[in-house]
Amino acid sequence: MRQLTLGGTGITVPQNAFGALPIQRRSTEDAVALLRKAYEGGMRYFDTARAYTDSETKLGIAFEGMRDKVYIATKTAGTTGDKVREDLETSLRELRTDYIDLYQLHMVSQVYAPGDGTGVYEALLEAKEAGKIRHIGVTAHKIGVAFDLVDSGLYETLQFPFSFLADPKDYELVERCIAKGMGFIAMKSLAGGLITRSDVAMAFLEDYPDVLPIWGVQKESELDEWLSYMDNTPVLTDEMREYIEGEKKALAGDFCRGCGYCLATCPMGIAINNCARTSLMLRRAPSASWLNEHWQEEMKKIETCIECGQCTAHCPYELDTPNLLKKNYEDYKKVLAGEVKVE
Repeated sequence: MRQLTLGGTGITVPQNAFGALPIQRRSTEDAVALLRKAYEGGMRYFDTARAYTDSETKLGIAFEGMRDKVYIATKTAGTTGDKVREDLETSLRELRTDYIDLYQLHMVSQVYAPGDGTGVYEALLEAKEAGKIRHIGVTAHKIGVAFDLVDSGLYETLQFPFSFLADPKDYELVERCIAKGMGFIAMKSLAGGLITRSDVAMAFLEDYPDVLPIWGVQKESELDEWLSYMDNTPVLTDEMREYIEGEKKALAGDFCRGCGYCLATCPMGIAINNCARTSLMLRRAPSASWLNEHWQEEMKKIETCIECGQCTAHCPYELDTPNLLKKNYEDYKKVLAGEVKVE
């Protein structure tokens, strides 16, 4: 497994990092066991966020007493200096540490800069000078905003979606980051679960020696796959390249990545992050799990959609979510009725 350094931060870790968003769905005992197994298997970089409910708490328990052996990155969605300070103090407490290796502004829609009136960047500098954070990073989902962030020269790292389903602009963004000495952290390298071959996902990233992927880990079986690549890192083969081309064709166009940022906005309680991509999931996972009574009830909620537009407004990928929901529901009903066959 290759070691890489994130831009100019000096953070040097294996190119195989732990994304801690999913552990909020596990018990504390199970999550702590996963985290410690990841460390024992060679992972050294762990990414979380204030928004991931109790993820920080679980990280804090897992790595208490061994803080100098891991790199911890977390995030704030604060849009004012005071909120950034408040979130930082909470994160330090939950993580049971007195410093954070990489503190990132979370899913920003603008460049936060000194003197912009928000006080956000000033709060970051203040925290860095006080030794509470060591490096300043940022995460984004919109490509235009991402380019602005890179060109600003204000941040040491950028976290952005990047997988073998990337489009030319995404590749250009990676190159721009590297050229400017900025660390690039790849999120959604499995496209929200739509990429089902971890070996191909890993092999693809091997061609980008300056990109650090963070894999969202929820199950021990998933972790075992990533840890197996520490000693036997996959390399792209002709078969894998053919597979990637087939996946690009199958997933051409707009599709929901399942990030869930729209969920809290739906007044009808529709599970948008799953319902807007069931057509794909039915064909990429055992279909029985998506056709059970629970998901039939969840999909039926699409009938209650009032097209308020809140989900579209909050979608970082600017998708026409109500239309995606309708298309997926129509396909779902056909599969359920046996008019369309899936595995």
